[in-house]
Amino acid sequence: MEPINIVTSVLSPLDRINVDTDQIIPKQFLKRIERTGFGKYLFYGWRFKEDGTENPSFVLNNPIFKGSTILVANDNFGCGSSREHAPWALMDFGFKVIIAPSFADIFYNNCVKNGVLPVRLSEKAVEQLLNAGKNEAYELTVHLEEQIVKGQKGESYSFDIDPYWKQMLLNGWDEIALTIQYDQYIEAYEKSST
Repeated sequence: MEPINIVTSVLSPLDRINVDTDQIIPKQFLKRIERTGFGKYLFYGWRFKEDGTENPSFVLNNPIFKGSTILVANDNFGCGSSREHAPWALMDFGFKVIIAPSFADIFYNNCVKNGVLPVRLSEKAVEQLLNAGKNEAYELTVHLEEQIVKGQKGESYSFDIDPYWKQMLLNGWDEIALTIQYDQYIEAYEKSST
């Protein structure tokens, strides 16, 4: 995984509540065995019309938000099934940070285990960000080490994150990489038990 610390980007505003994992990555696209290639199917039912052409009214099809790495969504993001493909699709599409008032627990854990930073902010803060970025390019900076989200007009919001997850994201470690940090202790134990 790539380390995450400071991410600066125009925000993509997804002003919807209860976005479930089947909306994030529909079940018909879960046949791949790799973790890559899911981005083109992200929010497929919303991004595309039935004939396969882009839906111009869907926010991510607006050129203003092209290349955005910060998604701001509403309450209960990532609810539904526990599919790990959801953070894979978000990451493959280019998102590094997801900001919402709340996340489904399994989705939140899947994000941090796969290198996506989920940031919980108050409903009021999220509403302010959604309104700021609805019709224009609005830049945010998310600073993981300082645990702060800063807007281009000077507003600042602090967020909490478990120190364990913070360390993993700052270092770009998954749980295997974290275990390898204790390699010398594991070797010493193996030698002492033989």
